[in-house]
Amino acid sequence: MIGTKSISLCALLFPTFIWAQQFSGVVLSKKDHTPLKNVTITQLNHTVAAKTNAYGVFNLAKSGTYIFFKSGYLTDTVSINSTTSTIYLKEPQEYLKEITISTNTFKSNTYSYSGAVTLLSHKELALQNSINLAPVLNSVSGVLMQNGTLNTNKITIRGIGSRTLFGTSKIRSYFGNIPLTNGSGESNVDDLDLEAMAKLEITKGPSSSKYGAGLGGVIHWIPKINQSNLNMVQSNFSIGSYGLQKINLGGALSFNEQDIQIQYTKVISDGYRDNNSLNKNTITLASKHQINDRNQLIFLANLIAFKAYIPSSLNKIDYDNSPKKAAYTWEASKGNEDYNKGLLGLTWQHDFKNQSRWTTSIFGSIFQSDEDRPFNILNEKTNAFGLRTKWVNNYNITDKNLNLAIGAEYFNDRKDYQTYENLYQDFPPGTGSVKGDLLSNLIEHRRYTNIFLESQFYFTTKIIFEFGLNWNYTTYNLDDLFHQEPLNQSGQYNFKHIISPKFGLVYKYLKNHMLYASVSHGFSPPTLEETLLPNGLINPNIKPESGWNFELGSRGSIPTIALEYALALYHMPVKNQLVARRVGDDQFIGINAGQTNFSGIELDLNYTILQNHNITLKHRNALSYNLFKFIDFQDFKDNYSGNQVTGTPKSTFFSLLNLQTILGLYGNIQYNYVGKTPITDDNKVFSDSYQLIHFKLGYQRYLFKHLNANIYLGVNNVFNEKYAPMLQINASGFGGNLPRYYYPGEATNFYFGANFSYQF
Repeated sequence: MIGTKSISLCALLFPTFIWAQQFSGVVLSKKDHTPLKNVTITQLNHTVAAKTNAYGVFNLAKSGTYIFFKSGYLTDTVSINSTTSTIYLKEPQEYLKEITISTNTFKSNTYSYSGAVTLLSHKELALQNSINLAPVLNSVSGVLMQNGTLNTNKITIRGIGSRTLFGTSKIRSYFGNIPLTNGSGESNVDDLDLEAMAKLEITKGPSSSKYGAGLGGVIHWIPKINQSNLNMVQSNFSIGSYGLQKINLGGALSFNEQDIQIQYTKVISDGYRDNNSLNKNTITLASKHQINDRNQLIFLANLIAFKAYIPSSLNKIDYDNSPKKAAYTWEASKGNEDYNKGLLGLTWQHDFKNQSRWTTSIFGSIFQSDEDRPFNILNEKTNAFGLRTKWVNNYNITDKNLNLAIGAEYFNDRKDYQTYENLYQDFPPGTGSVKGDLLSNLIEHRRYTNIFLESQFYFTTKIIFEFGLNWNYTTYNLDDLFHQEPLNQSGQYNFKHIISPKFGLVYKYLKNHMLYASVSHGFSPPTLEETLLPNGLINPNIKPESGWNFELGSRGSIPTIALEYALALYHMPVKNQLVARRVGDDQFIGINAGQTNFSGIELDLNYTILQNHNITLKHRNALSYNLFKFIDFQDFKDNYSGNQVTGTPKSTFFSLLNLQTILGLYGNIQYNYVGKTPITDDNKVFSDSYQLIHFKLGYQRYLFKHLNANIYLGVNNVFNEKYAPMLQINASGFGGNLPRYYYPGEATNFYFGANFSYQF
């Protein structure tokens, strides 16, 4: 075998004698630095410029940006500016092994982590029109996002959060190091701009001590930060059915080790249903500043101006016959939410001489909202601030590596909110909401502290033991500025200190295969509203949900057939599950409902069907089978023990076929199945199962040396399936009306767009 230095020398001298004034180099395997022959090198317009010889050597007539392709390796685009170059191509399975996961504090890859984790790249996030988040999250096994409209949705992971009536709870969510989860454990992720995200990382179950040991898991959005020394501008415009329009403008700038990325996005839509229009503006800024060799600053900002009208849910008759209509009272009052939100975060990273690292983040957020609802008008203002810090080091103990991290997170928010009478019924039709007298005036103070420890101990290169610990203390304060005794709701609630450990074991039994086992504890505190009794007083007996997750899993790849797989089996009995008991029109209280078992199987398979110089065809699949049951659920005289957990289907399946060609033509077809779902606790009412097919076709090509164009067309719900993508569980009919369980899904709809980017 010819050594790397000899190959590089050959690449340097050979063209000097034969082809003077040309650019030459050598292509090597990243894995073992062996030369790669017959690597095809093309210009950006896909014209073949050269091929490597038996020694991996290539010669080019001029400098520029070239595409390097070889079957069995990842295609790479490289700028050739010097007269000699060494290019390294990676094998697909090696690329997977090098992916680091931020859920684990250490620079670990998916083969070294004892938990179920899924990573989606920016390209995978953009497979559709980058407007609706639901198809993206529903492509991950164990995850289900219900979306009634673009601004009405709920996310569950392994069934956790399915009992929440509105919005997403019991799941931790972060934008970089900025929490998207408020002091009551509720998360709002649909505000984020997919165009501004580098990747999405989802950890399922309470396996991450770093992020608070939430029962459901963690959704971590990783923003784009210009780290490729790029200077570029880009624009994206798309239009679609129901008056959809989207404009995205962005740019990246790099100079003197300062990297900046900024995105502005505007989305407007009339909506599929009546009273369903939306107007959303988002600005996302991410920058990295290298102060010196040991200090780095990262700044993140996300600003949102949002207004959307709310059609609400429908009863069965209207759902079947008039799915485009809005609920009568919501349309008559012109129900809507109108808010402004800002997220800011600054992270300082310091590397010590002993290879340890200290990272500290400070963050804050502001939220101001007006929401017109038929039963009242809500004005809300929330301010939050907090701090995260962690210290990471590596130790060598008897020639065995120990990774150790210690950290803490403190979060504090204050929510001021008032409700007013809505007098829309006293005015002529079409007037909409009219603010009346004050009904309530409350201030919530919500605080929590997490202190965590994470460790990895390498017994051998094949066996890794993980131990984690999270300590949490949560408090709520409520000040009632409106009502007097005896109906004064003011009070304080302090939850007991909660300690959540995690134990994990990883066994790398073959080069590209691993097994893991883990036992982890998780919890989810109730919201402040769930601690209130019907008379407004705080219920001191309400308890957080908690449970132990027992999990076995395996991940790996088979390079010879280009297959990647991930399998997880889990069982999590949850005690004191919080459920909402309806005591009036839009009045709920929280109760603890005994024990619920969440068990299931998740399987992900990714397969490269075909890959050569001209075409790449990949197939991705995600299957979930769920056994979620109430073990002990007694509500007054009703016993629901043994029933399927409300709001959760038994099975979901996702499949995606993705095509890329050297000519620039690309496309994908996506299939999504959701099984029938119980809507009521007694399991007497179920929604129908449904199957959706989405399609996208595009063409991407460099028009000039630095200008790239991408034109695409997409069709959602190709076969016009009738379905309910979101359900209002346990809805009750008041005044002789039928219960409104269903949010109708959109009929067949289209979108068309064009993206242009220019590098300079």
